[in-house]
Amino acid sequence: MKMKTMLINLIVFLVFMLGVGVGYTVAQINRSVPPIRSEVKHADWSKNAVIYEVNIRQYSIEGTFKSFERDLPRLKQLGIDILWLMPINPIGVKNRKEPLGSYYSVKDFSSINPEFGKIGDFKQLVKSAHNYGMKLIIDWVPNHSAWDNELSNSHPEYYMKDSVGKFVSPFDWTDVIRFDYNNSNLRKYMINTMKWWLTETDIDGFRCDVASMVPIDFWEQLRPELETVKPVFMVAEADIPELHNKAFDVSYDWKFHHIMNQIAKGKMNANAITKHFNWVDSIYPTNSYLMQFTSNHDENSWNGTEYERLGNGVQTFAVITALLRDMPLIYNGQESSFNRRLKFFAKDSIDSDLLTWRSLKCRRFIYQF
Repeated sequence: MKMKTMLINLIVFLVFMLGVGVGYTVAQINRSVPPIRSEVKHADWSKNAVIYEVNIRQYSIEGTFKSFERDLPRLKQLGIDILWLMPINPIGVKNRKEPLGSYYSVKDFSSINPEFGKIGDFKQLVKSAHNYGMKLIIDWVPNHSAWDNELSNSHPEYYMKDSVGKFVSPFDWTDVIRFDYNNSNLRKYMINTMKWWLTETDIDGFRCDVASMVPIDFWEQLRPELETVKPVFMVAEADIPELHNKAFDVSYDWKFHHIMNQIAKGKMNANAITKHFNWVDSIYPTNSYLMQFTSNHDENSWNGTEYERLGNGVQTFAVITALLRDMPLIYNGQESSFNRRLKFFAKDSIDSDLLTWRSLKCRRFIYQF
């Protein structure tokens, strides 16, 4: 507790050094419900780990598993422990958005996107990552599929329908249709398919897209099933404390991410940090991990780079995400101060000269701490 207090005081000092934001009033948070202890058993290798998010399409000019594999020594030296690959499945064609479509419009949950390579290339990437002492997880899309996913024909009962019996697209995601987790056979399909990836490719877990849109009881059903194959590392794209009770190792700290953005704009001050983490301690199960980040694929493409959102505070906030007791995330390119929004539905590679050994030596990224 003393060490935690010292870290928070240091973090508050760092943000005050920015000289931004003086108008936010801090209220003390009362603990209304004592937090329970998570039943999730974190793998030893996940402690003090750093996650690196990989956008295979945009990572290199080639946009393949093989081209990314060549960079594993650099990422190992950078201090990366866990590689998170954005969806690697084939992308739907029906109602596709723009030329290449969204990675999150999955046409086949049991196949590899041919743009990235073959299944053998992916298995070799996993093996190489393990040889370098890194773990590898893949992005999983449980909430919806592409319109032309074979399941929409063979098992239309797996999907939600509107009042006239038509498939439902969540929000404005017109390139996908939503699953119905009231169907027990859909649950079995998802569990068996995810187990197949563990046994067939030896990956180490999953980052689960829009996890909050899938019932919590499914996640609690899933985890023990996966662990009959091997210990897994599970990341939820959500900020719901209950997901930590039995299912997930890590979830997003979206609230703190938005606090950092507000502090940088002068709309909050550093006291909001103390308030936030008092709230976290009052509501999240003990031994939960939260993922801390100044950018990711959604933020970069839709809300702007960290330089657009955080201005002169980029380095300070990067230090904060690294010093917290939680798990820091690096989105590919951040380690080399990449400052451009990447297109989401089209080919738009990161500048290759930024991701070099020279760049690494000249710009020791903050996560080396």
